[in-house]
Amino acid sequence: MTVPDPGTRPRQFLHYLYNAAVQRALPLHNMAAFLPAPPRGGRTLVLGAGKAGAAMAQAVEALWPQDAPLSGLVVTRYHHIPTRPSGLKQRIEVVEAAHPVPDAAGLVAARRIMALTQGLTQDDLVLSLISGGGSALLTLPADGLTLEDKQRINQTLLNSGANIAEINCVRKHLSSIKGGRLARACYPARVVTLAISDIPGDDPATIASGPSVADSTTCAQALSILKRYNIAIPDRIADLLGDGALETPKPGDPLLARNQVHLIATPQQSLDAAAAAARSAGLAAYILSDEMQGESREVGKVQAALARAVANKGQPFARPCVVLSGGETTVTLRPQPPGSAPGRGGRAGEFCLGLAQELQGQPGVYALAADTDGIDGVEDNAGAWVEPATLSRALVLGMKIDNYLDRNDAYGYFAALGDLLTTGPTFTNVNDFRALLVL
Repeated sequence: MTVPDPGTRPRQFLHYLYNAAVQRALPLHNMAAFLPAPPRGGRTLVLGAGKAGAAMAQAVEALWPQDAPLSGLVVTRYHHIPTRPSGLKQRIEVVEAAHPVPDAAGLVAARRIMALTQGLTQDDLVLSLISGGGSALLTLPADGLTLEDKQRINQTLLNSGANIAEINCVRKHLSSIKGGRLARACYPARVVTLAISDIPGDDPATIASGPSVADSTTCAQALSILKRYNIAIPDRIADLLGDGALETPKPGDPLLARNQVHLIATPQQSLDAAAAAARSAGLAAYILSDEMQGESREVGKVQAALARAVANKGQPFARPCVVLSGGETTVTLRPQPPGSAPGRGGRAGEFCLGLAQELQGQPGVYALAADTDGIDGVEDNAGAWVEPATLSRALVLGMKIDNYLDRNDAYGYFAALGDLLTTGPTFTNVNDFRALLVL
């Protein structure tokens, strides 16, 4: 592939770096080294959930010995099933459900997955394929909760500004399948979890709320998070959390003693791949962190200050260069006047709004922020571009960026400018990708 010249085609060059990051995280490129051997005398059952679930299932089917038994069920997000390669026989069923708010299809899938664990023996192997998005896709409310309760609590958490570790702590304790409960249901079979990390810090117990991984968080922590963000739950559930009755399997649980966990793709690996692609094009590349969290717009403003320092002072890096970062930021929805239309957009778009506002048209600075799964929030775009002319082009159209930030309407702002990146689902997910190009 011809590498776009960053000096004359900065937007295309940033897209090239994004593609390098995504390619590094594709399941088929990473799984072979972590697959165990087929069990002797037992069967292999594949169970999984996540935005990369279908692609992970296809990777297992391609790599698993054709004469070895293989079956199972994986749930993925609607429209996240890649085209099946010619000649690849399907042995693992894949179903679709809703994300980020669970639906009835996810509930049915979770029940079916738990039913498949019945009758497993110590000679059997369970491959647990886990990737980001699995928390919503694999929904099985704890006794006393309804699907409607879970939908409301989940949506309120997503809008609250809580970080992903807090959100998933609550999800685990209000579930009958997350937080290691799926692994416990598989006993006495051996469970090997193959996970693609979309979590700052790469904690396997937090990825998709760790259905097949022991959980070190507690009912007390979950209850504290719910209180901190003023999220209502039924009184009976509050009592059960307070009594510790909804506790999850913990590290050291003897029912999980034979289990293993492997991270087959991580955010850091994808950022490393993008940095290598930039360096091969002759540019210096720097990775700030793969664990950035906080309000998306504020992270954008901080990175704008960094870009301006590089552009104007050559500090802390000399230009030209690329500055990369990952992680999972948050968007806290601002209250809107009654009857007003809600804004649209996700973390990447909100980051770009904050970045553009703070850059104020800084010459020589270009940026792309996008989600590596190809979907920014619930919209049809992966992310958006920012360039020196972003604010001036918007003003010609009568658009003031402050108004769009007030409405959390990144999609509306960048769609009007023709500056949305639309890729469709990528069939993997290592979370946020951000690249600043300073020329």
